[in-house]
Amino acid sequence: MAAGPDRTDAWSGVGAGWAVTATLLAGILAWGGLGYLLDRLIGASRIFTAIGIVIGAGGGIYLVYLRYGRVDDSKK
Repeated sequence: MAAGPDRTDAWSGVGAGWAVTATLLAGILAWGGLGYLLDRLIGASRIFTAIGIVIGAGGGIYLVYLRYGRVDDSKK
């Protein structure tokens, strides 16, 4: 059985950092891309792209919070 990450190792949090970065970027790119496609379909002037980017950033932050930010009450 593997032990937890070594807290004295300088690289112990790199995986979590990349996961957070990827989650935020994926949300922004996916929702921003959908907004861009909607703008192209209806001929709007980039308003849905901006809305998609904001929604993607908010969704990414929420997912990061769910994964890394919540306190587990069952361990008390």
